[in-house]
Amino acid sequence: MGTALRVVLIVAGLAAMVLGIVAMVSNPALAPAALWWVALGGLLVVAVAAERQRYRSEAAERKNAPAGPGGGERPSEPLEPRFRPTNEVFLDPTSGHRMRVLVDPSTGERRYVAEA
Repeated sequence: MGTALRVVLIVAGLAAMVLGIVAMVSNPALAPAALWWVALGGLLVVAVAAERQRYRSEAAERKNAPAGPGGGERPSEPLEPRFRPTNEVFLDPTSGHRMRVLVDPSTGERRYVAEA
C-alpha cells in the first residue's frame, strides 16, 4: 500500500469518525447511525496501521535501520532461521523489485525480501 493511499485512508477514517460524532451531538435521533460511522472510521484507521505493521521488518525497526527494497529485509543481511519462504510474491511498485514473503509458522509474523 503506497504512502499516498495510506494517508487518504487515514484521513477518510478520521473524517468519518468526526462526522459521526458531530451527527450524534447535533441530533441525538441519529445516534445509532452516527455510531456506525464512528466505528467504521475507527476500523479503517486501525486496518491501515495493521497493514503497515504486517510487512514492516521487526529487525529493521529494532535497529532503526533503513529498510531494503520495498521496505523489506536487505538481501545482503542474513535472515533469522525461523522464517520460511511462502509461495506469496508481489512486485513492489516503488522499486520495481519482485518480493518474496517469508513467514514465521509459530507466530505468523511476516517479512519479505527482494528476489535476485
